[in-house]
Amino acid sequence: MLFRKNLPIWERVLRSAAGLLLIAGGLLASGLAGTAAGYIVAAAGVMAVLTGFVGYCPACAVVGRRPR
Repeated sequence: MLFRKNLPIWERVLRSAAGLLLIAGGLLASGLAGTAAGYIVAAAGVMAVLTGFVGYCPACAVVGRRPR
């Protein structure tokens, strides 16, 4: 199943960078490391990196967002 990209390049780069920061923060931050909250933050970061890498965001597709 192929999906049409619905994220512009600049947003893909920002999502990937923010996702990497979320992963690092969730796994390495002193207050979150090893806790359930830290793993949830890291999982959100993984999803951000994946949507940035693939260029398709299911939430954006649900609301009908399309790149210009």
